[in-house]
Amino acid sequence: MKLFLLISCLTSVLAITLTAEDLKIFELRSYTAHEGKLEALHQRFNNHTLGLFEKHGMTNVIYWVPRDNEANQLIYLLGYPSREARASSWNAFRRDESWKAAYKASTQQGKLVESIDSIFLQLTDYSPSILTLKADSSRLYEMRRYTTNSGKLKKLDARFRDHTVKLFTKHGITNLPYFHLTEGQDGQNTTLLYFLSFENEESRNASFEAFSKDQDWVDAKNASQSDGGPILIKKGVASTLLKATHYSPTSP
Repeated sequence: MKLFLLISCLTSVLAITLTAEDLKIFELRSYTAHEGKLEALHQRFNNHTLGLFEKHGMTNVIYWVPRDNEANQLIYLLGYPSREARASSWNAFRRDESWKAAYKASTQQGKLVESIDSIFLQLTDYSPSILTLKADSSRLYEMRRYTTNSGKLKKLDARFRDHTVKLFTKHGITNLPYFHLTEGQDGQNTTLLYFLSFENEESRNASFEAFSKDQDWVDAKNASQSDGGPILIKKGVASTLLKATHYSPTSP
């Protein structure tokens, strides 16, 4: 009991003192709600979960739903100082009597969540600050996941670092954080996951069209693949358009 109280006190202090610079590990969590349960899941997060996460030392970064949400998903990003801090925070959260009560009340008519997917991320050395990831319900967000051929991730990083990020900005695309998977996960050596934002879908499409025709981009792409073939596997780009939830924090 004394150990649990100590952990609770420590995580409460962390919730007050953590800054964006303290966040080294991020967790992207994707929930699939049971049919008809997504709104109840939103209510539980809005009324209980976000506050309890903060209480126990987790940083709520941003919460989204896919724009075309046929799968009834909630996608969100949390930040932690370390994997060890993450484990302590989640242990304290799960033991919190307020969480137990909120969970019990929300599942009287059945569980809300069908499945949970979680991956751990760290910022690339060319990523904008995590502070750029601000929720704005009026904007369109995009999550893009690239899968490279074996041994090609460093080349992809170099292309983004030296060319792509700047060219995105040139063509009106807002760069948000860029991530690699942390060590020990499938795809850690072949995955780049990053986020962008746009005024709307029309501006997104116009920006990408202009970007794809930019001779600087064409030259950079060709140069990056001139001595070893394609960087990405076939169909190696996965894209999801997102909208921020009404309860998402406006800044991490």
